[in-house]
Amino acid sequence: MLELEQFLPYRLSLLSNQISRSIARTYEQRFDLGVTEWRVIAILGRFPGISATEVAGKSAMDKVAVSRALRRLEDAGRVERRANRSDRRAKHLHLSQEGEAVYEAIAPAALECERNLLAVLTTKEREQLDRLVEKLLAASRE
Repeated sequence: MLELEQFLPYRLSLLSNQISRSIARTYEQRFDLGVTEWRVIAILGRFPGISATEVAGKSAMDKVAVSRALRRLEDAGRVERRANRSDRRAKHLHLSQEGEAVYEAIAPAALECERNLLAVLTTKEREQLDRLVEKLLAASRE
């Protein structure tokens, strides 16, 4: 019998959702952003100039969800699509000046949330957690 509350994918999903909701409080009210939009902004802040397909790959989100988030962010003037000189059909995604400002305002709060969450762990436990997460990520790709 599957005991859902002991099932690792379920537990990881719960943890991820709870953490995302915690961080979401920071950007939902101030910037009218949902979780998906914030993830896209965070990815473009880290990897400017990538394609929508690459955003979907880096976020592990559905391409349709990424496409909708990008449309909302473009409509809000937070993301810009720029033509690729070698392939006119391809577009590079960049944060606009407003998108950069949102990223710069939210990133410190997200890092603070992470620090608070990890504060319950010792240094050794944090190092072990990092190793275990990397191991599980690698195994999940196989």
